[in-house]
Amino acid sequence: MNLVKNMLPSSVVTLEIFFLTIIFSSILGMFVAFGRMSKFAIIRIPIQVFLLIMRGTPLILQLMFFYFAPYYVFGMTLPRFWAAILAFTLNYSAYIAEIYRSGIESIPVGQYEAATVLGFGKTETFFKIILPQVIKRIIPPMSNELMTLVKDTALAQVIGVAEIFKLAGATMSSQFSTVPLIVAGIFYLVMNTVVERLCFYLEKKLDYYE
Repeated sequence: MNLVKNMLPSSVVTLEIFFLTIIFSSILGMFVAFGRMSKFAIIRIPIQVFLLIMRGTPLILQLMFFYFAPYYVFGMTLPRFWAAILAFTLNYSAYIAEIYRSGIESIPVGQYEAATVLGFGKTETFFKIILPQVIKRIIPPMSNELMTLVKDTALAQVIGVAEIFKLAGATMSSQFSTVPLIVAGIFYLVMNTVVERLCFYLEKKLDYYE
């Protein structure tokens, strides 16, 4: 019981990383997706380079880069927590952007044309007709990304963020016991179970868009 109580503050840090990353990367990912689909090369090509770098290099490397690079360039460092949020946000926005893009491009062109005939403007068409269908279609790949994010929060410990895995490792070393790792594993499993069930519920609620 004391072990669980001691791990609660670190669990809060893990949850903060998870939710802040979801919020920021979901918003940024939408802009990146539209940039990726832009007809203008001056916008599209830099976005493609960004996507290649973020998806083509390890997240653990990005965490270390965003924590240490500001020191060598500007002589200062970001707070460990916010360096982690920055790295997670940029990394996950790249994956989420591609999920958004695939969802948007999967909608038949005929639906845009039909909306125009019915007198809908572009903004109204997107938010009232296209977006609900896109959300329905991207839930499965998004649920995979969210479940991966739950586990990836453990990587924040490489720059010293005191999340649950870092504390579990330190406690295991001091107590010569694997129990802290088991408790941490249960935490991640419970959190991913909640994520999986929420995504399943949302997917069922949107079944009328089939």
